[in-house]
Amino acid sequence: MERYQIRGGAALEGRVRIPAAKNSVLPLMAAALLTDGETRLEGVPRLADVVTGCKLLEQLGAGVSWEGEDLTIREPETWDPEIPASLAGAMRGSVFYLAPVLARTGRVTLPMPGGCNLGPRQIDIHLEGLCKMGAQLHWHGGKMTLLAPHGLRGMEFTLRLPSVGATETLIMAAATARGNTLLRGVACEPEIRDLAAFLNRCGASIRGAGGPVIQVEGKETLKGRSWRPIPDRIAAATYAGAAAVAGGRVTLENCPMEETRLFLEMLEQQGCRVSRGEKEIEIFSPGTLKGGAELVARAYPGFPTDMLPLAGAVLLKSRGYSRLTDTLFQNRFACAGGFRAMGAKVTSRPGGILIQGGLPLRGAPVEAPDLRGGAALLLAALGAEGTTLLSDRGHISRGYPDLPGSLAALGADISPFPAP
Repeated sequence: MERYQIRGGAALEGRVRIPAAKNSVLPLMAAALLTDGETRLEGVPRLADVVTGCKLLEQLGAGVSWEGEDLTIREPETWDPEIPASLAGAMRGSVFYLAPVLARTGRVTLPMPGGCNLGPRQIDIHLEGLCKMGAQLHWHGGKMTLLAPHGLRGMEFTLRLPSVGATETLIMAAATARGNTLLRGVACEPEIRDLAAFLNRCGASIRGAGGPVIQVEGKETLKGRSWRPIPDRIAAATYAGAAAVAGGRVTLENCPMEETRLFLEMLEQQGCRVSRGEKEIEIFSPGTLKGGAELVARAYPGFPTDMLPLAGAVLLKSRGYSRLTDTLFQNRFACAGGFRAMGAKVTSRPGGILIQGGLPLRGAPVEAPDLRGGAALLLAALGAEGTTLLSDRGHISRGYPDLPGSLAALGADISPFPAP
């Protein structure tokens, strides 16, 4: 259990560089298994989920090494196609290893993956698509085993909803399958474009990534290459939101402009000034926000679901009423109880929350319920009177290399608090 003491009221000032996107790095690490030789991922943050992914790669037989922030993955000489429960349960991203391991060995065993408790997050679309490509699915003792002794074959498949994970799984499966694959109704997130671009650099033939239809011409082999993942749009929103709540002036280096546009526009509507440069963005907040907002999380290019709790922390400080709705995850606002403990007037309702903003917040003991909810509570604490004690069972470190330390470097009054 990590514990942090946050004294609110300190304005932020300075610069922060946005790291590579967690939601891009994790599938890229798995996709490296599709390639012969070495893959080098540049500028990778050492998140808890990345460390778990490295352990998982080593368990499968791959070589893993670090040189500064660059991660090198070498194809296994001997494969172990069974993913242990201890690693599968530690992160949702373990599901990304289904397709690469199945494609390379004809067999993979995986317990149900873990991750944040955001409500039902089935992997039935992943499995349906893989089975249509020729895999055989067997369940035994809480584990699934997929068999494809004769390899995977191309197919036409329409996703019943635009699942990001399922889209990435089926792109990876199709990259080395026999024949052509046509995927309709896919997700369009930037991380999918990044995965497809990496695989294309390795020799794949993937067209249409970023749109609703993707075509893949299967290739017999792929060759490992170097790749720099895209910047993390959720981390960028987190630091921008921190500046808005605490007040002050923060410059975001390596900020993905278009991918954070909706969040930045929301900050401008609340009274922040956002200056957009060629490769960086400056956020100035007077510390007093106004207006309220109505936000609905939707599949890309809609408002990102991961940014919604962060927006909620900002709107606690905004004089006005706000309505936040998530159409993707039913338990997205587990942080609402922590907001209320700090004195916020937040009403939970099916699919979202109502916020009466602009009321004084006060420090209180709170616990991070999940990754983005924990970050949102940390942001809210920056704008609260007095001291907040934030307890975290490792959620925040899954998505940020050192969020408390980075905010402290900008001037926030945050320090580790010894366990009782």
